[in-house]
Amino acid sequence: MNPNTRRTLGRIAAAVAVLFGLVTLVAGGRVLLGADPGYRVFMPLLVFNTAMGLAYVAVGVLAWRRHRLAVPGAAAIALANLAMLAFIGFVYQPDGPVARQSLGAMSFRTAVWVLLLLVFRWTRNGSGGASAPRS
Repeated sequence: MNPNTRRTLGRIAAAVAVLFGLVTLVAGGRVLLGADPGYRVFMPLLVFNTAMGLAYVAVGVLAWRRHRLAVPGAAAIALANLAMLAFIGFVYQPDGPVARQSLGAMSFRTAVWVLLLLVFRWTRNGSGGASAPRS
């Protein structure tokens, strides 16, 4: 695949990361301010996800700029999401504090960030390394 196509794919993935972060911030912020999501809210998960929205935006911006920290940042997000998914999976009980919807949403977030990590890594490595800005 030619370098321009890789760069375009990297830009699309970066935009997805930023938009995903903004949606996460808005959704989490609304619930933190009192909106009812329609299911049980596990406060540690809500706070985690809302804070991660900031990280999603930051890493998306880094990826857009082809910064060298975009890939490690995406890896950290994917691992943090995986750790939270494992935690809520461990504490989940049908009538417990974690809603089934939260397990599904956290699974989705984790999958999205694993995919974004792979795309960021592939688009960075595909550039030959030397042409990507190092700032």
